[in-house]
Amino acid sequence: MKSKESKVWRIRDAVHNIIEFDGLDPLESRLWEVIQTPFFQRLRRIKQLGFSEFVYPGATHTRFAHSLGVFHTARRLVAVIRKFEDRSGERYEDQHAAPALAAALLHDVGHGMFSHAFEAVGKEFGWAMAKHENVSQALIREGEIADILNDYYMGFADNVAEILKDNKDKQIPPNIFHAVISSQFDADRLDYMQRDRLMTGVRSSYVDMEWLLANLEVGNVPIGQDGEPLGAAQTLVLGSKAQHTAESYIFSLFHLYPNVYLHKTTRGFEMLFQALMRRLVFLVGADKIGDTGLIGQNPLIAFIKEPDKQEHVLGLDDNVLWSSLPFLIQAKDKYVKKCALALAKRQPLRAIDIRLKVETALEPKKQGNDTEKGGQLVDRICENIVKKIKVEQGGSSEHYILCDSYNRVVYKKAVDEKNAHLNQILIRRNNSIRDLRDVSPAIHYAENYKICRAYVFRGDGEQKYTEKVENIIAEEVKNA
Repeated sequence: MKSKESKVWRIRDAVHNIIEFDGLDPLESRLWEVIQTPFFQRLRRIKQLGFSEFVYPGATHTRFAHSLGVFHTARRLVAVIRKFEDRSGERYEDQHAAPALAAALLHDVGHGMFSHAFEAVGKEFGWAMAKHENVSQALIREGEIADILNDYYMGFADNVAEILKDNKDKQIPPNIFHAVISSQFDADRLDYMQRDRLMTGVRSSYVDMEWLLANLEVGNVPIGQDGEPLGAAQTLVLGSKAQHTAESYIFSLFHLYPNVYLHKTTRGFEMLFQALMRRLVFLVGADKIGDTGLIGQNPLIAFIKEPDKQEHVLGLDDNVLWSSLPFLIQAKDKYVKKCALALAKRQPLRAIDIRLKVETALEPKKQGNDTEKGGQLVDRICENIVKKIKVEQGGSSEHYILCDSYNRVVYKKAVDEKNAHLNQILIRRNNSIRDLRDVSPAIHYAENYKICRAYVFRGDGEQKYTEKVENIIAEEVKNA
């Protein structure tokens, strides 16, 4: 709500309580204008966790709320840098801080419907506009959002977009403010960890945000390339008192994957959505739009016909699918109808935990031999099982066995010498700055979380396809 007297806009947020935008601040007043654009308002219609509300009824929060939270968190991280500036006598120019704050607000503006589930389909079909980073870049560099940003100063929009590029594609060298946007301890993670935990009701992923921020400081770390030193870079560093809290932060984030993001039912509905999209793409390509139950003007059909047009991807949001379901249920195509009914009635697919079955079957063999460790053997068998399932189903767009594999690393080891400081959580210990992985045995030796599952439709054919998966598992284990 806007206060005419103070020119401050205040938003009540479930995580951060009050998020303010100062109308007298040249940057924040323009960012408030950005929020009012239809492109940013569209994020209200895209849920942060896609299909997770089918498991956690409270998980209905949106990319809109998350984006506001990331901006608020980024502002707090920038305040830490400013505090260091006051103590050290160094000066950081607003030309670096301002783009980082704007980038925090706009980092998700290009997300498509159901976010990462939609991107997975886009990757399969090579849709550049299904990748949210591409759409975000386009929206920030040209059009209404760009005009508002460039009113702050000419070229500001390009500077904001540049920060959101992958490190390897950046045309300007990263500075300390890049760590606010893209690092192991950035504003994005700090917000969604708290928000997703709160809205799902998961209690095990608490992060002590206040203690981490209270112990956050700025440090200088050496950087290099191809073994040659390049000097030093400034980045965010945690004090020694925060080491155990940092460990808790890493594991809290990690535990959100088995508990929320990779929940078997949630992933099953994501697979179902992707299967539906895959079939719609086939039918549109075969000039059988009439079999889909949708008309040619439906945003789904419009996008599939011309996926490279930005206006078509921006015409998609979660509501488009839900409002299309009554028509998809009436489709002449039986597969489309089957997928649509399962989504409309919340009928989960049957999940078969391939990895668990392989591990159990290998236990009598001690999960390995002289030349191959147990975990690697399980990985290889799971990979062969998935390949065989896909080969047996051929190139058909009607898959009745859907496969899902994922490998979540607890803490990635930094390999890029030049930007390693952006991919590490750094701890100050005994007047030196160390990677958390090197000072914490718990982090160093933590094992990855891996899934390999098959999903089959309930009802007719359920037993047939379940037995097929079971037989393939048994055969591959036997031949291992």
